[in-house]
Amino acid sequence: MAARQAELVAALVAGGPVPPGFAPAPLAAARTALLRKRAGVVARHWPLLAAGLGAGWPATFATWAAGRPTAGSLRDGWDLARALRDRGELPPLGAEELAIREAGARYDGRRSPRPRRLPAIGRAGGAVAVQVGGRVRLLRPARRPDGGSAAGTA
Repeated sequence: MAARQAELVAALVAGGPVPPGFAPAPLAAARTALLRKRAGVVARHWPLLAAGLGAGWPATFATWAAGRPTAGSLRDGWDLARALRDRGELPPLGAEELAIREAGARYDGRRSPRPRRLPAIGRAGGAVAVQVGGRVRLLRPARRPDGGSAAGTA
């Protein structure tokens, strides 16, 4: 019984094959609904990333998350933001949010993020954030596609 449950969970949240005895279409519908729900929870932890992707957020998240079990919504958003940064597809709002997170916490991609104690700088997509004494400030906004910054200056 436990093995069958593990197969079903893997099929629903980790891109595993459809277990014997389950209809593929309803399982695919359940997988899609779970990915949509997961995207909503991640968007609550990463609102600027989601806003920066706009209407493309659900599809971008679902494509990235389809074969990955969740590591928690904070870490899922962090991992997605880094993946988008590495591909050059991170929107400016997401870059600013990632820079702020990178300055405020240490995250190696395997363990939970931990607050930084020493001064630190976070950079992503031209955005620069600094953390000193537990306070994080965005020093420079991300580059915008039109060449301007968030304030409209180059």
